[in-house]
Amino acid sequence: MRYRDDASLDTGGVQDRRGGGGRAVALGGGGLGIVGILVLVLFQVLGGGGPSSQQFGPALDQLGAGQTVDDGQLAASCRTGADANARAECAVVADVESIQDYWGGVLGNRYAPTSTVFFAGSTQTGCGAASSGTGPFYCPADQLVYLDLSFFEELRTRFGAQGGTFVDAYVIAHEYGHHVQHLLGTTGRVQAGVTGPDSGSVRLELQADCYAGAWANHATTVPDDSGAPLIEELTQDDVARALDAAGRIGDDFIQTELGGGPVDEDAFSHGSSEQRQRWFTTGLRTGDPARCDTFAATTL
Repeated sequence: MRYRDDASLDTGGVQDRRGGGGRAVALGGGGLGIVGILVLVLFQVLGGGGPSSQQFGPALDQLGAGQTVDDGQLAASCRTGADANARAECAVVADVESIQDYWGGVLGNRYAPTSTVFFAGSTQTGCGAASSGTGPFYCPADQLVYLDLSFFEELRTRFGAQGGTFVDAYVIAHEYGHHVQHLLGTTGRVQAGVTGPDSGSVRLELQADCYAGAWANHATTVPDDSGAPLIEELTQDDVARALDAAGRIGDDFIQTELGGGPVDEDAFSHGSSEQRQRWFTTGLRTGDPARCDTFAATTL
């Protein structure tokens, strides 16, 4: 995946909180062994509701202790597509811009742009306190996407994914898929706490994967403010790497490979590896978000 070298990047879609400290957050509230931590992390990966969105009330929407937003350094270092080709944080800036330009074109005035929050270690969100271990997530309460960039390295070194720039873009596009679901009222159709292979939670996650694929279909044609595409190349190797990542965040893979146990479909909340790959491919092949209606699908 390559960005147009002479493209001008807009950092307005990113809030950078990495300069602040913030309170440490204990995963799960108690002592988890390394396998337990990994399973918790993977169940949160590419999730729709953030760390505890089903448990917290109104949006807190405030920074953690000692945290500030300072976008100046990001704006100075992420100016062009060449910067995006050179640095992961700038690539995410470009991804956010392209993804939001795509959905703005699809939904028109029904789409409300939002921001991705970069944080390091921990941060406060509208859905409660979050840590790096939570994985990337969208918080409906404050309508923000949260990301500790170290997750992309964890996805490769700990989860065994091949990784790559387009894998990172798939992660971001999935989270913005949840933002679209929130704007369209789809999220409200899901009953909190209900799991299983046909549950609303699984349908929500698979639809977000499909939405990510739909954006990817158009990624090299979505124009930036200059009228030219921001992304100039997306290869079959990029797609293969994204499918590899999708296969490593399916519920069955998590349960067997990370949890060391049998497959329990009644506990599914995100869909199987095969389902996640298939619905991403559906969006990628058709480029049509209307083909992503997992809630109407009789077979997932």
